[in-house]
Amino acid sequence: MKKIFLLSFLMALFFSACSNSSSNENSIEKIKQQGIIRIGVFGDKPPFGYLDTQGKNQGYDVYFAKRIAKELLGDETKVQFVLVEAANRVEFLQSNKVDLILANFTKTPEREAVVDFALPYMKVALGVIAPKNSNIYGIDDLKNKTLILNKGTTADAYFTKNMPEIKTIKFDQNTETFAALIGKRGDALSHDNALLFAWVKENPNFEVIIKELGNKDVIAPAVKKGDQAMLDFVNDLIMKLEGENFFHKAYDATLKPFFSDDVSADDVVIEGGKI
Repeated sequence: MKKIFLLSFLMALFFSACSNSSSNENSIEKIKQQGIIRIGVFGDKPPFGYLDTQGKNQGYDVYFAKRIAKELLGDETKVQFVLVEAANRVEFLQSNKVDLILANFTKTPEREAVVDFALPYMKVALGVIAPKNSNIYGIDDLKNKTLILNKGTTADAYFTKNMPEIKTIKFDQNTETFAALIGKRGDALSHDNALLFAWVKENPNFEVIIKELGNKDVIAPAVKKGDQAMLDFVNDLIMKLEGENFFHKAYDATLKPFFSDDVSADDVVIEGGKI
């Protein structure tokens, strides 16, 4: 009886794996049949992914997403933007709620174990901001202070692993995180430095106190683990777009207005997946 049960269990796993493999292999054809691609983006992280005053998706990731839809379906409007949060990006891929994630997703070994990353299109490190005249100048000054973090971000992972002694408070959404800093619920905030460069320009009562912290990382599109068809399509497109200097144009259109003059496109973007 046990042997029969074990055999049935192994057969179920085999057919499930075959089904998932077949599903992944056909992902591009399914999207073409449906006539729309579902791409996960942020709705509250300007200038990378956000909703404008008319409720329309805007930002660097959105600019790229529209080009993906145009290449795949012949029309940049044939994309369904699915709003995600940092902590649920992996789950949305695994549960087939999206076909692709373009939500400022930093590539890390931990994430590579559960999703497949395409070639990178942006570089990033962590940064820290605080109110001006806060007397916080570096990491050592964060001791006995409260640091504000976004759940599921690389900043969250970095401080949890490397500096557990620092007191933190965490929020799901970017809007909550920055509102907490403005509301003085914490003394400083850590996030991707490119985002912080943009935020302090719009909020001059705050300043970047640490421009680079931890590893210099890359941001890349993410697909469901094993979805080779989608992975190949996105990689091929990123390499093709290098000939157009596409991501520099995307920078000029979406990021440059948000940054100060001391930040250049080459500080942020990657062309052709070449670091």
